[in-house]
Amino acid sequence: MAERLAGKAAADHLYHKTRERAETFSKENGFSPCLAIVRVGSKPEDLAYERGVRRHAEDAGVALTTRELPEDVTEDGVIDVIHELNSDERVTGILLFLPLPQGMNQKKVVEEIAPDKDVDGATDASRLFTYTGAGAGFAPCTPEAVLVICDEYGISLEGKHVVVIGRSLVVGKPLSMLLLKRNATVTVCHSRTRNLASITKSADILVSAAGRIGMVTGNMVRPGQTVIDVGINFDQDGKMKGDVLFDDVSEIVDAVTPVPGGVGAVTTAVLLSHAVPAV
Repeated sequence: MAERLAGKAAADHLYHKTRERAETFSKENGFSPCLAIVRVGSKPEDLAYERGVRRHAEDAGVALTTRELPEDVTEDGVIDVIHELNSDERVTGILLFLPLPQGMNQKKVVEEIAPDKDVDGATDASRLFTYTGAGAGFAPCTPEAVLVICDEYGISLEGKHVVVIGRSLVVGKPLSMLLLKRNATVTVCHSRTRNLASITKSADILVSAAGRIGMVTGNMVRPGQTVIDVGINFDQDGKMKGDVLFDDVSEIVDAVTPVPGGVGAVTTAVLLSHAVPAV
């Protein structure tokens, strides 16, 4: 049976480190780091995510404020709030809940976030930072959470063959860049990849970020592998499922992350760590 790579231990360790940094920041600046959430309307999924961030903000030593805007807010109205938060030195991070209402130019609005406050790595400036190391910004939280789990469990990436299923700008592509920085050899697969199972079996570490329930099955893995499931999907009963058929795969590989309780548990910890400026 595979080792279960639960995210709680990694998240708790990151909260502890972030809190130490936050305390140092507070002593040097006279105020606590603060994450500002900008939310349009009150969609249930947004409220659930916000509750999760609020629940852990104290663990990380980060203050939290929410700017809730009405559903009929204009695009300029959202931008005005972002500009206000950009200029507020006591706000050290901004999280804009997406997607924005239909009719808004989402990219235009996102690009108004100051790169050094873009805690979720959503702006082009953050992508430039992730891909080249130039400028200011952050990598998206989920790819970084994958690395945090690897570090927590002593999974070395150097020289390893890592296969990533998924090529989105949110997970697959930035994760590939982060892995390359750790000197991994990276293969990126996607919906058009041929002979996918033969490629996934060749991996030392397999990361699935395809967004498809049960995409990774037992016949796509082999003994000796580590499998990291980034998928967050919901079945017809509203139950959260990963990309990986956990019961089948865990009988074969050496280690695997669960869903829920794996990468997702670490993502919020990464988000809050980004809200604490370097000290």
